[in-house]
Amino acid sequence: MSTGSRDLLGYRVFAGDAAACVGEIEAAIAAGGPARWLACLNPHSFAVALDRPEFAAALGAADWLVPDGVGVVLGARFLGVPLAGRVTGSDVFDGLSRLLDRRGGARVFFLGATEETLALVRERHRREYPSVEVVGCLAPPFRADFTAAELDEMAAAVNAARPDVLWVGLGAPKQEVWLHRLRHRLDVRFAGAVGAVFDFYAGRVRRSHPAFQALGLEWLPRLLQEPRKLWRRMIVSAPVFLWHVARARLGRFGGRGAGSDGQ
Repeated sequence: MSTGSRDLLGYRVFAGDAAACVGEIEAAIAAGGPARWLACLNPHSFAVALDRPEFAAALGAADWLVPDGVGVVLGARFLGVPLAGRVTGSDVFDGLSRLLDRRGGARVFFLGATEETLALVRERHRREYPSVEVVGCLAPPFRADFTAAELDEMAAAVNAARPDVLWVGLGAPKQEVWLHRLRHRLDVRFAGAVGAVFDFYAGRVRRSHPAFQALGLEWLPRLLQEPRKLWRRMIVSAPVFLWHVARARLGRFGGRGAGSDGQ
């Protein structure tokens, strides 16, 4: 767990900016040791974790839990929790890739998405970060959960490639639960659960214009692009998160972000 984290609704959330987060991760990679990993917290993941104890446990166990949603930053500000600002999965992916490319010799593995998306990711990554070796890509079966045999195969494939960094893009909450289950079996130095970053990086989904990002409205163009996929985040999850922020402000909220009983 990062020492630069603050308590927010029962979770330890990274309080620094993207550069500080990437710097800590680079230092952890250089130091070696057991795998450490990153997850992203936004109002939707907070709301989903309320009803999924394993997801809540995974978010709570991440070494870096970054405030990926502007709602998290605003909620923290309302509660007097000092966060430097929003840190997205894309921020960490881009920043760490640049640092590793400058250092040279790093090895990365991509797990998630489809074979077509992974081919685009691999091609662009090799072009932009030529000093970082892509040692493997794996598109797992598309289903809600994996069998024990499939988990064994995925862990074996990653370990056989001997990457320093594992990027996981299975979508939340599957990717966080996957990493939480397998973290002690993965022979990597850092793993990042970065969700839609694979689709952004491959060009299959356009990330919102920087102007929308700066205004905290990155979600709006994405909602217009993918309304069937994202409407629940805005209509259901955001109000649930705001309700818990309000309860915390009034001093009636106790226990973990997934509820006082950890659920």
